[in-house]
Amino acid sequence: MKEDIIQALIVLKAGGVILYPTDTIWGLGCDATHGAAVRKVFNIKRRVDSKSMLILLDTPSKLSSYVRVPDIAWDLIKVSNSPLTLIYPGAKNLAPGLIAQDGTTGIRITKDPFCSQLIHELGKPIVSTSANISGTPPPACFNEIREEIRKTVDYVVKWRQNENFRRQHSSIIKIEENGQFIIIRK
Repeated sequence: MKEDIIQALIVLKAGGVILYPTDTIWGLGCDATHGAAVRKVFNIKRRVDSKSMLILLDTPSKLSSYVRVPDIAWDLIKVSNSPLTLIYPGAKNLAPGLIAQDGTTGIRITKDPFCSQLIHELGKPIVSTSANISGTPPPACFNEIREEIRKTVDYVVKWRQNENFRRQHSSIIKIEENGQFIIIRK
């Protein structure tokens, strides 16, 4: 894992895109503050830029650097025992392609050791979007990732490639400024 962290950091700092395992499924990732890198991810996925992507952070203490955090968010994070993406209002300090038209962005606090260490060492959030072409099924494990995706990234992480365990997407909850929330995906 250590060599993968080193190589991934080199790529991320240079504005590149990695293919990496997360606490949910395999994802495409880049520095979430680097506009050109975010555009590259959109191009790889052939995704319209009106559909934003989520980001990963390693600790809840960094949330306020990127979004406004309604009080209910702390409770949801605390009680969650499975991967949870929260869509927050007031997104800031992120590449424009990651901020939805309504000013929100989705953030998941990762518990995956690889992702946590990578984010900690980068010192910035990373994009996390499924490693597939938009409109096609997301791969549940590495061996389901299409070759065309593997060839378009700047680095493919070796960590956990041999796992056959089928991981699931995170739950998604959108939090409003007033603290009300809507469950988007269970």
